[in-house]
Amino acid sequence: MKPLESTAPLIVYVDIKSPYAFVAIKPTLALEASLGVQFDWRPLTLDIRSYHGNARKEGGKVVEDNRTPEQWATVKYRYMDTRRYAERQGYMLKGTEKIWDSSIANIGILWVMQTARDRLAAYFDAVYPSFWRRELDIEEVDVMKRCLEHAGVDASGFDAFQQGEGRKQLNSLYEQLHPAGIYGVPTYVFDGEILSGREHLPYIGWHLRGRHGPAPDIAYEI
Repeated sequence: MKPLESTAPLIVYVDIKSPYAFVAIKPTLALEASLGVQFDWRPLTLDIRSYHGNARKEGGKVVEDNRTPEQWATVKYRYMDTRRYAERQGYMLKGTEKIWDSSIANIGILWVMQTARDRLAAYFDAVYPSFWRRELDIEEVDVMKRCLEHAGVDASGFDAFQQGEGRKQLNSLYEQLHPAGIYGVPTYVFDGEILSGREHLPYIGWHLRGRHGPAPDIAYEI
């Protein structure tokens, strides 16, 4: 995969452990369905420690912390911001108690895209809401296999895929993203143009529908 190229009309980059990706899933799937096309969904496993520092909680108390006050303020605002949109969609969004390794869950996206593309929305539904209720251990292969099966995806072969070819694809794509100008999620790519954030969905929909009338403002839509 090349980060800015696809046969699909839109590339969508997401990460299971990103709250901003979580609140973008439903409206992005709705846009896809309304257009009657299939987007090219791809995982981007964020290195959160590199820009937000690291912290871990146990029983609601911080037991590990190397964040600056500015980093804590940013993290708290991000959860406050995304929680508003999650609740309006009927979801619960709890702040995570550690920075998760979402690579297995993200490799699950690759697996579904390559083996059962029509079950992708079901996979997101099996993973995202439970994870953000703190009910899902996305670092456990067996847990993610159950999510695949719950979504109606054949999980036989996923063990080998997530250790081998799937991880190779994930890492290869990640190495290309920053040089291409892709740094966060959700990120949308069409015609070589990179748009970061769910607030661009009205414009993306206008573009993909043929650019009829004036371009819409950049804004979240509920």
